[in-house]
Amino acid sequence: MTSSPELWSAAVPPPRRDDGGPPLSARGWRITVLVMHLAFAVLVGAAVVYVLVSADIDADRAVLVIALGILALGYLFLGAPGVTRRDTRRSGAYFVVLVAVIAVLAWEQPSLLFLMFLAFPQIWFSVGSVRAGLLWTLALGAASVVGPLVRWGQGDEPLSGPGRTLVGLAFSIAMGLWVTRVLEQSEQRAALIGELEATRAELAAAHREQGIGAERERWAREVHDTLAQGYTSIVVLAQTATALLPGDADAAAERVALIEEVARENLAEARAMVAAFAPVALDSSTLLEALARLAERFGRETGLATRLDTAALGGADAGLSRPEEVVLLRGAQEALANVRRHASASAVVLRVSRIADVVAVHVEDDGVGFDPAVAAGVGLAGLRDRAEQVGGAVDVASAPGQGTRVTVRVPAR
Repeated sequence: MTSSPELWSAAVPPPRRDDGGPPLSARGWRITVLVMHLAFAVLVGAAVVYVLVSADIDADRAVLVIALGILALGYLFLGAPGVTRRDTRRSGAYFVVLVAVIAVLAWEQPSLLFLMFLAFPQIWFSVGSVRAGLLWTLALGAASVVGPLVRWGQGDEPLSGPGRTLVGLAFSIAMGLWVTRVLEQSEQRAALIGELEATRAELAAAHREQGIGAERERWAREVHDTLAQGYTSIVVLAQTATALLPGDADAAAERVALIEEVARENLAEARAMVAAFAPVALDSSTLLEALARLAERFGRETGLATRLDTAALGGADAGLSRPEEVVLLRGAQEALANVRRHASASAVVLRVSRIADVVAVHVEDDGVGFDPAVAAGVGLAGLRDRAEQVGGAVDVASAPGQGTRVTVRVPAR
């Protein structure tokens, strides 16, 4: 036995959203189709009752009842499925039945033409194009007006009957064209909304990819500025310790201790990066304290004369946020890593200065120098990107044989 929901779906299926589908919500579509079914049942039922009980019927009642029965069957098997399934072939077959029945009713009993209030909307609601709507509306109008015109010519009916039918025809055409235009605009808006949603999805995907790329760049900078430099120190210290063995065991032991220290700090840096914390060197420390430890350890690792100069800071508070301190510390680490790898220097100075609202860290060496326009390392490029994120900048001053000065500037409060 068919359940009520299945009967409901058969009579009022959900709206289709593909080509030719109505631009209505599911609820709006169901209500519209249900109203059409109810209107048909009420008006055709009223026509049958009128034929059976009215004393004004001067035509063959059997013919009228049969015609109305044919109309009801046509709607049940052709019209309703054509509307609910958007089946233009079934709708076309139903329109043939509708025009024929209206022609019979108009010829036999023009007073039954109140069914035109039902017939015109059915056409415009079911056709697939404006041209088809106009053709079926004109055919329906012609079928409904022939009988009254003949009766008017015979003097059996006033001209007002056909006149009202023609007025209804004109009104139906006007309303049909207007409704069709509204539906077309709704479909265009639906298509535009679909395009906008697709564009928004593409933009979201692009932003997501951009975010992934930016995160990869950030991780690359973090690894380069911390872990890679630490591992470089470990390699250099291990090579030094190997060279000292077995002749100078004490010096080798000192290098091994430094290896352990750097390895522990690298491990802490890795854990901090995973936890998205600030650099370990700044954990519970000020920027100056972190720079002092950095300079002291660099001197121990390389044997270079390394010192921190804070005279240009004037003893004032640097007034930096944690992201700005991170940029300055990373800048010092990157500059010292370059000194270790390339400078062949004998002395290095880290200077911290503040001029107006700008705090800077300068790393100067007396090494071989280079041409900044020719040599642009990945580390310095990443450092510039990092500085720009906090409104800062990176300058490199160097020339072959004249040493190098790397300056990292950030705005201060």
